[in-house]
Amino acid sequence: MDVKFQNVTKLFGRTTVVDHLDLVIEDGELVVLLGPSGCGKTTTLRMLAGLEEATSGDIFIGDERVNDVPTRYRDIAMVFQNYALYPHMTIAENIAYPLKVRKVAKDQIDQRVKRVADSLEIAALLSRRPRELSGGERQRVALARAIIREPRVYLMDEPLSNLDAKLRVQMRGELKRLQHELGTTTIYVTHDQAEAMTLAHRVAIMRGGKLQQFDTPMNIYNQPANRFVAEFVGSPSMNFIEGDVDVASRSFVSDGLSIALPETRLPMLADLQRVTLGVRPENIEVSSTERAGWLNASVYVTEQMGNETFVFLTIGGDKVIARAPADFRAEMESRVWVQIDAGKALFFDSDSGEALRI
Repeated sequence: MDVKFQNVTKLFGRTTVVDHLDLVIEDGELVVLLGPSGCGKTTTLRMLAGLEEATSGDIFIGDERVNDVPTRYRDIAMVFQNYALYPHMTIAENIAYPLKVRKVAKDQIDQRVKRVADSLEIAALLSRRPRELSGGERQRVALARAIIREPRVYLMDEPLSNLDAKLRVQMRGELKRLQHELGTTTIYVTHDQAEAMTLAHRVAIMRGGKLQQFDTPMNIYNQPANRFVAEFVGSPSMNFIEGDVDVASRSFVSDGLSIALPETRLPMLADLQRVTLGVRPENIEVSSTERAGWLNASVYVTEQMGNETFVFLTIGGDKVIARAPADFRAEMESRVWVQIDAGKALFFDSDSGEALRI
């Protein structure tokens, strides 16, 4: 079932929390609403669920406008970060509860509980109580209770945030597999970009209540709409260097550095002066031996991550981060040489922050 937000705005008093949101989520998609705290992503989810009322605009599930439809009639299932399990019930009773209140026949309930429990590998836990389970097991139960309803849309509000790092990675994979098997439209809220990049068919990035970009994870990573998106997605973050375009030398120049620009970029930048160059850490190469034509830099600090090394550098008046091989070694304040891949660099308007396209 597709989901549509048409010019939806939500005010709390005089504060605009969601600002004229237009968003179309296709049937069967897993879409992640991503952004920092206070960006409006959870409020957007709650409006779709009927837990908050839209101040203006229209919300559709399929062809049905649901603004005035009570939550219980919207045919959705929600999974929260705090699991929201009934402590006095067994796991089987927790999973079965949505069917019990619908007065589904007991033999059908038993069959569906078993089927869902098997799919999530929690069949051995059905006789236990929530307090006897680990965090990961409780989250699987919460998912099972949502899945058993077979709703039109699943809504998930940071469901993995209470899990430890290892379990989060495991559960991300389980969620992706599960959504693929179910084929049900799923809207997932998180501030964790790793979850967004690995789970989503498309990602909607929000800031200050406004939609910044809605696209596939790789398009957002490689072609961010503006500086905010470029900085928010990617770990370590994209590097930014303020500078000028020197048309005569066909270069981007800043304090202490000059980078030759590819011919394809010159028409885009010819009429500008002050611009911001953005380059991802993997597009900066570092050498501890001198290389002709490479930029001179000083090592601020290094971080050995096991499979790679992050090198924090000072180039002229700017600090940047580069990804280097795991065996790269350099002392603090030592001299190194770097090459920025200008062909993969992005450029942003220094005033508006908007990406400049070829």
